[in-house]
Amino acid sequence: MEELVKAFSDYAWGLPLVILLIGGGVYLLILSRFLPFRYLSHAVHVLRGKYDDPNDPGQISHFKALTTALSSTIGMGNIAGVAVAISVGGPGAMFWMWVSAIVGMSTKFFTSTLAIMYRGKDSAGELQGGPMYFIVEGLGKSWKPLAIMFSLFGMIGALPVVNVNQLTQAVNDIILIPNGVDVGFKSNLILAIFLVVITSIIILGGLNRISNAASKMVPTMVLLYFVSVVFILISNYELVPKYFYLIFTDAFSAVSYKGDSFMGGVLGALILLGIRRGAFSNEAGIGTAPMAHGAAKTDEPVREGLVAMLGPAIDTLIVCTLTALAILVTGVWETTSDNGVSLTASAFNHTMPFYGRYLLMVCVAIFSISSLFSYSYYGTKCMSFLLGADRKHYYNYIYILSIILAVMTPFNMMLNLIDGAFALMAIPTMLATLIMAPRVTKEIKAYFKRIKTED
Repeated sequence: MEELVKAFSDYAWGLPLVILLIGGGVYLLILSRFLPFRYLSHAVHVLRGKYDDPNDPGQISHFKALTTALSSTIGMGNIAGVAVAISVGGPGAMFWMWVSAIVGMSTKFFTSTLAIMYRGKDSAGELQGGPMYFIVEGLGKSWKPLAIMFSLFGMIGALPVVNVNQLTQAVNDIILIPNGVDVGFKSNLILAIFLVVITSIIILGGLNRISNAASKMVPTMVLLYFVSVVFILISNYELVPKYFYLIFTDAFSAVSYKGDSFMGGVLGALILLGIRRGAFSNEAGIGTAPMAHGAAKTDEPVREGLVAMLGPAIDTLIVCTLTALAILVTGVWETTSDNGVSLTASAFNHTMPFYGRYLLMVCVAIFSISSLFSYSYYGTKCMSFLLGADRKHYYNYIYILSIILAVMTPFNMMLNLIDGAFALMAIPTMLATLIMAPRVTKEIKAYFKRIKTED
């Protein structure tokens, strides 16, 4: 089964998808004339609520939309995903994650702008946004098979299996094993039941309860993690320039790459690894974030697109870079055989013996649990589109059962399953976005003309 899932993931993440995600993102960046970088300050003003209007259509504020999206992206992709990338690809993998993020800012701007431009109504008459809705509303009913494809794989991609699996590994490696506790089926099941209880309380309360929890947890977890990693970097300050430079040189030499080759070469494999882990980290082009941003209270699509593009910058350019540098400067990527969250734990413990691993445990717990909330929302939206709003709650029961399954399953199998599902979500999302991109550029011009008139 594990080999089958790996083959599925590797096949889905072939050259065509890399061209679609990166090539498509570069095309959008050029088409928008590098808009993500020209209007960063305006995006921050929108995020801070300068243009909020409680009478606008939608369900949640710009800030809550971004924190709900970030609570799913700032998670195990930043702690375990970066560790996997470096343990397999070495320092150079981080460079290709940066490329994925810079291109991803543009992709996220376009997909989230479309999520507001072409909102549709579910079977209960509630206004909804996301790739499945902008495909049908923007391209017409004949394109519905693409929307169905997105929703089907969205229900798999939204399962919390990687987060739960890595949280279990973190609890075992950081708390239980060092304190002499036997780990196995019983301890894993107790943790799974605990997670099921917490998750059920939040997700069964709907989007408002999810967004309220995310808006409180996300800023706290980013700050705590940021302070912890900066302490590690200050403690090893003399090594930071060396490894920062190595990220750039190793990106093109691939001397530290330990995985399989891609199309006969290791450099291509390293690029693919970085893009895969980047996509897992910031989800740009996958289509999950537009489902959260599509629920924002606004009648200006460009505003929500600008807020959404901050996601990859916060997620990959800041949080993932901090994780990568912490792993590199402490040397644990070369001195241990750890992988995933355990490798990051080794980095924390190297600089902060005794309490470092517990500090990471707090971060991991907040990251993982907040991710559990937002992913359930994405899955219910996909099921609502396919089967109707009156049946979407059934997804929550599948979701809760998958938490128990994830605790018992190997990490690589879970990672490959979600990777593969993400790849097949990206195809309809990116195709529809590229087709409708010229409509977004028209909306950009119209929006900034209106802003100048108002000012």
